[in-house]
Amino acid sequence: MQATRTASAEAAVAHVGVVGPSSADERELDEAESLGRGLAERGHVVVCGGLGGVMEAVARGSARAGGTVLGLLPGTDRADANPYVTVAVPTGLGELRNGLLVRSCDVVVSVGGSWGTLSETALAVRTGVPVIAISGWILTTRDGREIDDGPRSVSSAGSALDLLDRMLDA
Repeated sequence: MQATRTASAEAAVAHVGVVGPSSADERELDEAESLGRGLAERGHVVVCGGLGGVMEAVARGSARAGGTVLGLLPGTDRADANPYVTVAVPTGLGELRNGLLVRSCDVVVSVGGSWGTLSETALAVRTGVPVIAISGWILTTRDGREIDDGPRSVSSAGSALDLLDRMLDA
């Protein structure tokens, strides 16, 4: 992990990417908000796409718990960010910003699934960034075996946070 230490904190601070669909269902939104709250309580920086759906829910959870949210926006207007983003970066890269998001994170957590979420998951696996999946994409080989270095599947935000804690302590 590429976690950094701050002068005022003993615990490692991680940059945790949270990815998921902009058209998420109620359960995905609830899980994302809980995840954001838990990440903020641990002092981690949330990195997301900065728009709606899962991105807004995780940002809301983090912001309400006093956390920092970095939103890497696909467009060129900072004003497009959801109201819970602390720092909005208008990349002007469209979906190519997914690569920036993945490469700026120590761990990626996916909540639910969409084609954009799949691309971020694949980029993370390809570049060695660990992925935790809450009800998301699970990658398998052609014969149906789960890929060893693929996403680690969990059932809830609480389980994702527990796994993240263990990963960061390793």
